[in-house]
Amino acid sequence: MLREELEKRELESLALFALKSGQSRGRRYPEPKHPYRTEFQRDRDRIVHSTAFRRLQYKTQVFLNDEGDHYRTRLTHTMEVAIIARSIARALRLNEDITEAMALAHDLGHTPFGHAGEDELNKLLENKGGFEHNRQCIRVVDILEKRYPEFPGLNLTYELREGILKHHSDKKHPDIPLDLQTAAGPSIECQVVNIADEIAYNCHDIDDGLASDILSEKQLYQISVCRRQLEAIQKEFPNSDSHMKRHIMVRRLINEFVSDLVNQTFEIINAESSSDYDPAGGVDPVLLAFSDSVQNENRDLKQFLFTNLYRHPKMVRAADQARQIISGLYHEFRSNPEKMPFSFRERLGVEPDHLVAADYIAGMTDRFAIAEYEKNNKG
Repeated sequence: MLREELEKRELESLALFALKSGQSRGRRYPEPKHPYRTEFQRDRDRIVHSTAFRRLQYKTQVFLNDEGDHYRTRLTHTMEVAIIARSIARALRLNEDITEAMALAHDLGHTPFGHAGEDELNKLLENKGGFEHNRQCIRVVDILEKRYPEFPGLNLTYELREGILKHHSDKKHPDIPLDLQTAAGPSIECQVVNIADEIAYNCHDIDDGLASDILSEKQLYQISVCRRQLEAIQKEFPNSDSHMKRHIMVRRLINEFVSDLVNQTFEIINAESSSDYDPAGGVDPVLLAFSDSVQNENRDLKQFLFTNLYRHPKMVRAADQARQIISGLYHEFRSNPEKMPFSFRERLGVEPDHLVAADYIAGMTDRFAIAEYEKNNKG
């Protein structure tokens, strides 16, 4: 099917406030349009073929990459977010291609060692603008990826780049490109990815927490949404072992959250005048929401995970080690920039050394960061 036909189909089938590829605000550097792929489909493909995307395979989600083969990595989490986001987008007649592209790109700027790595880099740069993985993702796709001779970065559409920033609190931050500082608000597809991300990590962190034995089934009875699922599973499948119960519960949790979100969003949309929404400039107010009861359960689930998983002594020790590695690498590369690859060293003098060092470290996988740290601390 030709691109023009795909664009026409979007206009005919998608919701009024959905993003349309034929109405894109374009790219930073003009390019000829593709004969049979829309602009948003090209965005998605560029993300998947990027080096930063492949590195996600060896970056921490919650558990370090060397702790087991079955725990989620940043890459598997990203794929799960994309699946959930596409399901929501399809139900709401939104643009699935740009939704998927946003989901696949949303963690490209993440450091090694998950949020512990991000927090340490942010601390190290607190007097220099700080570090935040959504902003870093823009640097990755606009500058750091080198795949085309005609322009730096991936030259993504404005809509995807704006979606990557998500609900960034400081749109005027100097690290954010000028064309994104004026963004009116997140598109509804961006809102979908934000909530899909939250659903994915809440539900799948329960899964990995149980698999690691840091969490127990008994503890989950403290949370109403998990207790309800476990009691139902016990009645329906009384002979199931804990392994099978876990998988059934996680699957049902995702379905409950997604179904509630879709139903509640339909109610919000039907209660508002669709003429109030400008899909090109972002949707205001936020259209996506859980019902009050599910929102409360989601809040309780997040608090439970923070207290019982993320702050577990084992996880705290791992986070402390991660911070030590990130800090050690940062100071080493600022003191000895010759230890960085030429592609980073050549930017010194054009960009400040702290930013170049942060770019290099943020792009590392867990195992590469550990290897570099050990190499620089022998003896």
